Amino acid sequence: MLLELHVKNLALIEQADVEFGDGLNILTGETGAGKSIIIGSVNLALGQKAPKEMIRSGSEYAYVELIFSVEEEKRALLKQMDIYPDDDGTLIIARKIMPTRSVSKINDETVTIAKLKEVTGLLIDIHGQHEHQSLLHASKHLEILDTYAKSQISPIKEKTANLYREYGMWKARLEELSGDEESRRREYDFLQFEVDEIEQAGLREGEEEELTEKYRFYSNGRKIAESLAVAYEAVNSEMVGRAIHEVGEVVDYDQELRPIQDQLYDAESLLDDVHHAIGSYLEGISFDEEEMRQIEERLDLIHNLQAKYGGTVAEISRTLEEKQKRLEELEHFDDYRREAEKGLEKAEKQLEIVCGELSEARKKAAVILTEKIRERLLDLNFLDVKFSMNFKRLPHYTAGGFDEAEFVISTNPGEPERSLGLVASGGELSRIMLAIKTVLADTDEIPTLIFDEIDTGISGRTAQKVSEQLAIISKNHQVICITHLPQIAAMADEHFEIAKSAENGKTRTAIHELDETQMISELARLLGGVEITGAVLENAKEMKLLAEKTREEKRCH
Repeated sequence: MLLELHVKNLALIEQADVEFGDGLNILTGETGAGKSIIIGSVNLALGQKAPKEMIRSGSEYAYVELIFSVEEEKRALLKQMDIYPDDDGTLIIARKIMPTRSVSKINDETVTIAKLKEVTGLLIDIHGQHEHQSLLHASKHLEILDTYAKSQISPIKEKTANLYREYGMWKARLEELSGDEESRRREYDFLQFEVDEIEQAGLREGEEEELTEKYRFYSNGRKIAESLAVAYEAVNSEMVGRAIHEVGEVVDYDQELRPIQDQLYDAESLLDDVHHAIGSYLEGISFDEEEMRQIEERLDLIHNLQAKYGGTVAEISRTLEEKQKRLEELEHFDDYRREAEKGLEKAEKQLEIVCGELSEARKKAAVILTEKIRERLLDLNFLDVKFSMNFKRLPHYTAGGFDEAEFVISTNPGEPERSLGLVASGGELSRIMLAIKTVLADTDEIPTLIFDEIDTGISGRTAQKVSEQLAIISKNHQVICITHLPQIAAMADEHFEIAKSAENGKTRTAIHELDETQMISELARLLGGVEITGAVLENAKEMKLLAEKTREEKRCH
């Protein structure tokens, strides 16, 4: 769950530190106080686009940090992503936003935004107006169904995906074997030319290097001969012989000259050997211009083949194998095509059967899911509601089967069920999503859920019903919810107030946890507005007591 949120230099927030608790965490505050900034800061930490305008005026950067406590089963999943919480399960997500870039870190290790989203997707889920609107897209509905019934559906979906890959492979294979006879003949002739060209070249490993070395020798032959001739004349023992004679004249006068005399004898012998070696090399050296021409032609051939078929002999050999394989296919084209047709036919039959099994499993699960959602919608003050799921067959297969499914609803007696987009308002969409999340709560493995704008377009009894559903969800999940309705705020296990103030000509947003007395005062403000009378306070106290009683009752069921 989310233990702490730290925000610094973000929009109106100079610095804010929040310690969230278990159950239902409620955030309230006056309009314009900056409630949206709190959710926005969490979104930024989770990888949302970070515009530089979010940096507080006069600051060099903005910083958001989320501290999670990760349970054992999630640690195993994170380990597969090469992410390791501390021994006590602590995981720190941080993001620093600067004018030109942003940096995201997990436990002090820099990560990409993609990796950040992958990791946080296991830990926290934010439900705002955007997701409510996603209910207007039918593709989301099938995703919800598959999530609800994943224990029954996932194995069949995996089997479907594997068969779809096989089906796609045979389909692509058959497409490769298409084309008219004339085009195949032209392709065959060209491939045969290329295969002959490579085979006739008779390339071998290391040949290019050997020929290049020889060519370098031949192309520099004159320079080699001239340089060695000069060296031959320079390396002689005349000067060393003179030195030996002069030292020999005086060596008897000082025994310390003996080593010098010995070194001179050695030098004379060495120079004689070098002189002889150079002479022998020069006598044996020859430059065959015809051989040089042949080497040059062979290198040109090798380089030409490399440009056409691959940079190395190994690559050219692989290209040759591929072209020989394709030639063999063209020679036995009819046999291969019949094989592909049979393979595709078999794969399609198998895929059709498994897609049918998947569709049936979904339809059975949809009956149960939609009935549970309908019951929750009744709890959310949809007085007479029908809710079901329509299935259509796609004209083609996909890795997820051939189903196209859509939730349909009727909110008035006698009216037919229709698409959500044709019936539901924004407020109703938020309640439908809440109903769905309540039903999914038992199977949803994400520990922390954030609800923003869940109270859009509702009040009175409906608001009370929404608060009860939030209490149910928060039995097994940590729930963080921003609201302006007292009925929802009264249900809080933990209550935080977001307030705006002005100091030294600057506006600041701060957030702090409320004690029991402050909770009553905040509820009274939500109930009574500007003027809070004794009667309003008493009403607030009673609302809080009733909410706590209701919360315990809902969580006991």
